[in-house]
Amino acid sequence: MMSDASNVDDLLGRAKAGYAQALAELFNRFRDRLRRMVRLRLDRRLQGRIDPSDVLQEAFIDFARRFPQYAATGGMPFYLWLRQITGQKLIDLHRHHLGAKMRDAAQEVSLYRGALPQASSVSLAAQLLGKLTSASRAAIRAETQLRVQEALNSMEALDREVLTLRHFEMLTNEETAQVLGIKKTAASNRYIRALKRLKEVLSSMPGFFDT
Repeated sequence: MMSDASNVDDLLGRAKAGYAQALAELFNRFRDRLRRMVRLRLDRRLQGRIDPSDVLQEAFIDFARRFPQYAATGGMPFYLWLRQITGQKLIDLHRHHLGAKMRDAAQEVSLYRGALPQASSVSLAAQLLGKLTSASRAAIRAETQLRVQEALNSMEALDREVLTLRHFEMLTNEETAQVLGIKKTAASNRYIRALKRLKEVLSSMPGFFDT
């Protein structure tokens, strides 16, 4: 972790000095994390129409254009700033393709000022099943996914967002608190509560934790 942080700091220093290659390397350093965020939050109605790579390409163009201003003023941790830029591109694409449909309460919940599109319970359940379950039959998998979605939907919206940020986007507790504009203790408590609720449901599913 220390080596990774040092590498990012080195790239930031070179990028601030005007090295274009360092700028590209800096973005690529976080490409996988950004791609995961986009996949989680891309509206299901746009899957097949928009590729996460297209979102990242547009985000990189904006990132390169705005980096000098960030280098001069800072203001927030680098990755959160980069995530914000990418998230705004995702919002722009949602608005362009969905228009007024974006306001559907089932698709978007405003959790905090400047919120990104909400990760749906379908996306989160699919991520969990892809990593944890060994169920191979389609009927079992479908039933399991529905139960996971129900568990996720039963959570408070903010708890579900904390779970998304911490468990799926792999933000730290401090980063999560900053993104949501809440205290670190509140972010931690909500994460523990969400994990407990999810574990209660998952543990009742035979074979879910089998490897």
